[in-house]
Amino acid sequence: MSPRSASVNEELRRRSRERLLHAAVELVGERGYEATTLGDIADRAGSARGLVSYYFPGKRQLVQSAVHRLMHRTLEEALEREPRTEDGRERMARAIDAILGLARDRPVLMRQHMAGILQAEGFMQCPEQRRLAELLRETMARHGSSDVDSDYPMMRALLMGAVYAALVPGAPMPVPVLRAELFKRYRLGWELGLPPETGASGGRGEQDLSRFFATGAAPECDPGGQSK
Repeated sequence: MSPRSASVNEELRRRSRERLLHAAVELVGERGYEATTLGDIADRAGSARGLVSYYFPGKRQLVQSAVHRLMHRTLEEALEREPRTEDGRERMARAIDAILGLARDRPVLMRQHMAGILQAEGFMQCPEQRRLAELLRETMARHGSSDVDSDYPMMRALLMGAVYAALVPGAPMPVPVLRAELFKRYRLGWELGLPPETGASGGRGEQDLSRFFATGAAPECDPGGQSK
């Protein structure tokens, strides 16, 4: 049999990494961080355990990347849902609702994520985090910021603070209250985005997250080693 082409090998590696990200989100959301091992994640992903360390330095980096992927794709889905709009105020409202929605709908996962950022390793940049940052920066720019380099870090801090406040054990703040404060800050009408009283999920809170992770079947190869 002819060896696989470089493009097929690259696609196989990409899908393997995606399966690990998907498995990490599922397991940490179900069991919490401490109760989830790298072996558990590899088993859920159907991957050899040695592959985890090939793609990620450790469990903390894997979980942060996985949650950043979920945040990035949740935000992207909210911004692009129909009716699609270029209006900066509506897009800012959708962004706030998307992030707060994750705190509301996936409290275990997001609480573990916030706790991880406060650990010694701290905040770790990764491709998923950079894509999330790009979307938030673009949202800030479309909202009318004249200084995105200054306004984006403040927006990020406010969103992280709101998520933290929503998840404090024993004393959580209600998401609608946090939403109201953020909407006031950015001068957004309550009817924008996805108001809590609509009862709609807008794609949030669903158990099946596979749409956020490209984990489909591996590409096939013809006898010449080319993908079909």
